[in-house]
Amino acid sequence: MSWWSWMILGALLLGAEMVAIDAQFYLVFLGVSAFLVGFAGMIGIVLPEWMQWVAFAVMALVFMFTFRKSLYEKIRGGAQGFKGTMLDESLTVTTDIAPGADARIKHRGSDWTALNVGEAEIPNGSRAKVVKVDGLTLHISAD
Repeated sequence: MSWWSWMILGALLLGAEMVAIDAQFYLVFLGVSAFLVGFAGMIGIVLPEWMQWVAFAVMALVFMFTFRKSLYEKIRGGAQGFKGTMLDESLTVTTDIAPGADARIKHRGSDWTALNVGEAEIPNGSRAKVVKVDGLTLHISAD
């Protein structure tokens, strides 16, 4: 294939990554590999067609196995320092919650239903510990 064909293939693969719902960066490395094979042809490195395809495949596999996981985690992995679970987190209760009762609270910038699963009342302004997360309900007990 000519060098410009590889460049077009690379652009199509990168474009497909942008419109795909969640391609998880596989197409990025295929596109970059196609661009590199095209760039080699553009600067005058002439390879037989079978060798171009082998170079494309090898580079794509090497890039995927070497860089994909770390790049995907950096871009899509969430904020640094963000804990994925809320178990054992401490939060401030903004209303009195009797044992077995529930109330609406704010935690991590969202509204939650907090269910007091402990045996003691949790007074307004005190701290409570998350013992279980069930959907949008936090099961809490006095800290």
